[in-house]
Amino acid sequence: MRLRSDIWVAAYLRRVAVEGAAAVLRRRGAAEAGAIWVKVDRLDGRAALYEPAPQSESGERGIERLWLRAHSAEWVDAAETERRITREIAFDSDLWLVEVEDRDGRSWLDLVESQPSPRGRL
Repeated sequence: MRLRSDIWVAAYLRRVAVEGAAAVLRRRGAAEAGAIWVKVDRLDGRAALYEPAPQSESGERGIERLWLRAHSAEWVDAAETERRITREIAFDSDLWLVEVEDRDGRSWLDLVESQPSPRGRL
């Protein structure tokens, strides 16, 4: 059984705070199973956007949630991530959006690096 989105987000926000970075909930989605997106802002005009990996990836590895970078470059212009977020919200009004501000670009997410995003890149 997968952890509810609202519980996962609350725990993630605490984790980021414990590590000394700032994180805010920018958008609250469906409590039980809303998709969670995470934006990491380096505070220098560059950012990264992470989307949920397919659940089949998580189950195979025994990890609660895995993430994909929503773009091919390691870091992109922060405005580009905002455009992508706007498109995703129009597609899925139940999604959660968490924003992390960390000059080192840390995300504290379990990433799937080798697989491209199923919905396309920025």
